[in-house]
Amino acid sequence: MSGLHDRQAAHTMPVGSIIHLLHEEVAHDTTDVFSHTEPATQQERQRTLQRILVVEDDPTLATLEAEVLTAYGYTVVIVPNGELAVATLHTFFPDLVVLDLELSGPLNGGDILQVIRSRAAIPVLFTSSSVQAVRRFIRSRDETRLTLDHLPKPYPIQTLLKRVNRMLIASS
Repeated sequence: MSGLHDRQAAHTMPVGSIIHLLHEEVAHDTTDVFSHTEPATQQERQRTLQRILVVEDDPTLATLEAEVLTAYGYTVVIVPNGELAVATLHTFFPDLVVLDLELSGPLNGGDILQVIRSRAAIPVLFTSSSVQAVRRFIRSRDETRLTLDHLPKPYPIQTLLKRVNRMLIASS
C-alpha cells in the first residue's frame, strides 16, 4: 500500500481484503499460493513445511500476521505472552519466531530469545516500536541479521513477508 490514506484505510478494512491487497502488492516477490491447490515449485513445497511461531501480545496484530503468513503457505502458531511461548517451544519446533520484544508479563522478548538460543539457532525476527533499544540489544548479541533481525512497528505487512522469506531462505 502506498500513501498515508491507503495505510489509514487498511486499518478499517476486513482482514480478508487486506490479505487480497497484500497479495496483489507482493505477488511479484512471493510465490502465488492462491492460484494453486498443490505446491508447484520446490520453493512452494518448502514453504508449506515451514513453521512460524508468532509471539505477540496485541491480538489484532497477531491475528493479522498469522492470517497473512498462513495465506502465503506457512504453518503458524500464535501465543500471546512469554510463558506460553516457552511452553509452546517444548512441543512446537518452529523454523522462525516472530517475537515482540516488549511483551507484557514477567518474560519479555529478550528472555524468550535466551530460551530459544539455549535450544537451537532458530532465526528470530523482533518486532518492536522501541527501535533504539532493539538495535542496542541486537548489537550486544553475537548474531547476524540472518539469525536475529528487527522490524520496527508499525510496519507494512509486505515488509514482514519479505523479511520472513529472507530469513527462512538464509537458514535453510
